[in-house]
Amino acid sequence: MSSVPITKHGAELLKQELARLKSKDRPAVISAIAEARAQGDLSENAEYDAAKERQSFIEGRIAELEGKLSAAQIIDPSLLDKDGRVVFGSTVVLEDLESGDEVTYQIVGVDEADLKENKVSITSPIARALIGKSAGDVAEVQAPAGIREYEVLEVRYV
Repeated sequence: MSSVPITKHGAELLKQELARLKSKDRPAVISAIAEARAQGDLSENAEYDAAKERQSFIEGRIAELEGKLSAAQIIDPSLLDKDGRVVFGSTVVLEDLESGDEVTYQIVGVDEADLKENKVSITSPIARALIGKSAGDVAEVQAPAGIREYEVLEVRYV
């Protein structure tokens, strides 16, 4: 199995979710199943069916998170080689050459991507166009509306 890059912060979030699922959600659903079972006839017991479905979801999510964490290559952006180039985990300040707008993105793993937080996946077109660029370079990004050009203003390793 190949390793999947993830930032240190992203790995911590996955570990916290896994701990919550194991310590709170799993025991709660087991208790709900026991309560529903105590009500008698399981064939028409909606609470039992809902609890079993919830248990199935929780167990699936636990297995998924454990798999992701076991395959994760955790990268701490603050420890990266600071040669000024855009790499996984770096934060990039860009200027849209058409509109003049400035945007800031951090390049993160697939599971961490969240545009509301300006975190873009390493597999996204903009991240792929930026990898290896330095301040002053222009990146051409294939967007749905056509090719967009961005100038790299700054590269940070936070």
